Order: sequence, then C-alpha cells, then structure tokens
Amino acid sequence: MKAFLETLRPEDRDWELAQAIDPARLPEHIAIIMDGNGRWAERRRLPRVAGHKAGIGPVRSTVEACARLGVKALTLYAFSVENWKRPRHEVETLWRLLRYYLRQELPELQKNDIRLQAIGRLEALPEPVRAELDAAVEATANNRGLLVNLAINYGGRAEIVDAVNAVLEMARLEGSLAALRMDEDLIATNLYTAACPDPDLLIRTSGEMRISNFLLWQIAYAELYVTETLWPDFTRTDLLEAVVAYQKRERRYGGLRAGAADAPSDETLIPALGSS
Repeated sequence: MKAFLETLRPEDRDWELAQAIDPARLPEHIAIIMDGNGRWAERRRLPRVAGHKAGIGPVRSTVEACARLGVKALTLYAFSVENWKRPRHEVETLWRLLRYYLRQELPELQKNDIRLQAIGRLEALPEPVRAELDAAVEATANNRGLLVNLAINYGGRAEIVDAVNAVLEMARLEGSLAALRMDEDLIATNLYTAACPDPDLLIRTSGEMRISNFLLWQIAYAELYVTETLWPDFTRTDLLEAVVAYQKRERRYGGLRAGAADAPSDETLIPALGSS
C-alpha cells in the first residue's frame, strides 16, 4: 500500500480513497464484469467496436492498480460463450484487440511480475488467438505477483459441466466410477479457477443488475458492487471506491453479525409475542 500511495498526489481523490483502505482487509480476489462498451460507443454515435477499443485502457489501469494495491487475483470477463452470437465483424474485432493487448502489455506484465492465465473453453478460439494467448501465459508462468485471469469463451454453467465431466473421466480412467461420490471439494478442485481463492468482490459496470453466467460457483459469498459507470469510463478511482465500499460491509458467510449472538433467539421471542 505504501508503494501505491507514493504514486498518488495528496490533493487527488484517489489519495483520499487509498487512505481509507485497510491493507489488512483487501479483497484477495476481485472479479469484474466489464460491461457497457457498446452503449459507450452508441452514446457517441460511434460503431460498437469503438467501445471495445476504448475498453483496453481501463483493463490496463485496473490491472496496474490491483497489482500495486496487493490484490492477489483479478478475473476479467472478456468474452462469454454467448458472445459468439454477435455480428461476425464485432467478434473478429474482439480477437484482434485481444492479440493487440497481449503484444502491447506483455512487457509491462513481466516488469510488474504479473502472471497471466486464461480460463474458459479455449480450444474453440481461432488458432492465431490461441497461439498468442498460450505464448503470453507461458511467458509469465514464473511470475509471482498478481494473477490475472482472462475469462475467454467462458460461461459459469459450462465451467461446472466441464468440472463434473473431468471428475467423471478421472474416475473412469482409475476404474473407480462405481464408487464415485461427488462433493463440493471435488468439484471445486476441477474448476478453471482452482489455483486461486474464490472472489471476495464482484464488480459490474454499466448498472446492470445481473451476473451474466459469470463464476456462478465461485461467487457464492462474494460481495457484489454495481456501478453505473460504463467500462470504457472505468478509472482507478472507480476501483478504489469499490474497495472502500467492500471494506464497509460485514461478511458473515451465513453466520451472525458481530454482537448478534447476545440477541434473543426466535425461541424466546415467539412465546413473548403470544403473552399479554
């Protein structure tokens, strides 16, 4: 956090927000649904692809800010399994932008010790995209800083199906299919994100109140933060505001809030309500 503060000016809003953040309570894993590129372009009477191009800058600044804050993992929803339904020229533009991002950002990823990983049904990607993506993942494999997961051709339901099928296939190969019993741990260890903790904070831009088939298993207890800001307008300030809001919440994981253990239970309240 000290290194992060050194990049800010005391008169800036970001300085004020950073001072409010408790380094000991940072979210370990932040996931972001980067929504609003199309609407950003439409409001400016530009083609939708202009919004996708404008969205590269916020990816860069968000990765940089998370790395400097000390966040351990960042997962970005880049392309869903449903996005293939979009016009062909838009999909092809997205692939060109991904390749451009990988080429441009790889030196910075290396410089900042950031490890890149891709999650999703990657075998369906165009061969040149897959090759460039694999090369970037391999090049950063030994880095030990922030882990950046790019969710590409990703769907939460598809991930769970793939995890279950992986468990079944392993049991079949081992000859233990008849004795197989599924449990949460078994499925979790076969998810795409098995190498990192579940998200603590899920951010969605553009104001839409849905999770769009993103990390369905992993966000069971994530704190949700929705901002009206469209993704191309998302800044470091927006990220810091989300972290500050996250730290103001009390995470109970189904338990009681602090001090609630001393409150009267339902068993003591119900007789009292019936008495006169």
